[in-house]
Amino acid sequence: MANTKEIKNRIESVRNTQKITNAMYLIASTKLTKARAELEKTLPYFRLQESEMKRIFQRRDDVNSHYFYPETGRKPAETYTYLVITADKGLAGAYNHNVLKQAEEEIRRHKKVLLYVVGEYGRQYFMRRNIPIERSFLYTAQNPTFRRAREISNVLLNLYNTGKCDEIRIIFSRMEKGGLAMVRKVQLLPFERGRFGKKEEVEGEYRKEYEFVPNVTAALENIVPSYIAGYIYGALVESFCSEQSARMNAMKSANDNADELLGTLSVEYNRVRQAAITQEITEVAAGAKAQRKKRERQRAEQMRRDE
Repeated sequence: MANTKEIKNRIESVRNTQKITNAMYLIASTKLTKARAELEKTLPYFRLQESEMKRIFQRRDDVNSHYFYPETGRKPAETYTYLVITADKGLAGAYNHNVLKQAEEEIRRHKKVLLYVVGEYGRQYFMRRNIPIERSFLYTAQNPTFRRAREISNVLLNLYNTGKCDEIRIIFSRMEKGGLAMVRKVQLLPFERGRFGKKEEVEGEYRKEYEFVPNVTAALENIVPSYIAGYIYGALVESFCSEQSARMNAMKSANDNADELLGTLSVEYNRVRQAAITQEITEVAAGAKAQRKKRERQRAEQMRRDE
């Protein structure tokens, strides 16, 4: 059984750790609020782009772009490109594990995969398992900006435009209601035509005729790169928010466990301290009793000598 000094040291250690987890909880909360605010500022612009793409498909029949599956149907892809978004560090519950588990399942399904990774945690994970990575985008997970999203978008679009891959998919986490992080797998390119609606009779602004210069295909292909960059930026921010939410939950659980452990240690400390006090009292009482008996024997011997 540990003595009081050892228990006190352990209590102090738990309290110091709890200070760190509390600080990490507050930092994650601040980052989450800031990231959500930044995303809300930019969402209207990307929603407008998606709306314009829908407008084109609802008004024109002669849309022909390599960014979309042909109307005759999709062909089996040979080379798949995956963009996997993880965090730069752990201490976020199952956040990274869920994303990487989904990524490994997807990689096993295809013969030829080009892997692009955001986040140091994901890079280290694939390296330890000897899974080849085409490129790792450093410092992006902790600093999701549109400029970084544009850089990633340019790399992936160059692959697609040059025919080096047939499909581009992204795996990331999105924070759902209740603060739960859910892993999502989304196909970036090529688009399904039904994703942006079909040509139909519409009211209001959509009934107007539009002129596209030089043509509708060129106008559409000018919008798509910005739309892809915007979607990647949204995925980066959503992943970052999911990471912070997962870290907040992990730190809250750590704080709760620390409180429970402190309660247990306090009870154990009091029990050991009481046992030590009881033992000291017993030893003092036993010593006093022994001294009293010794004095009585000395007094009896003295009386016999006096007689």
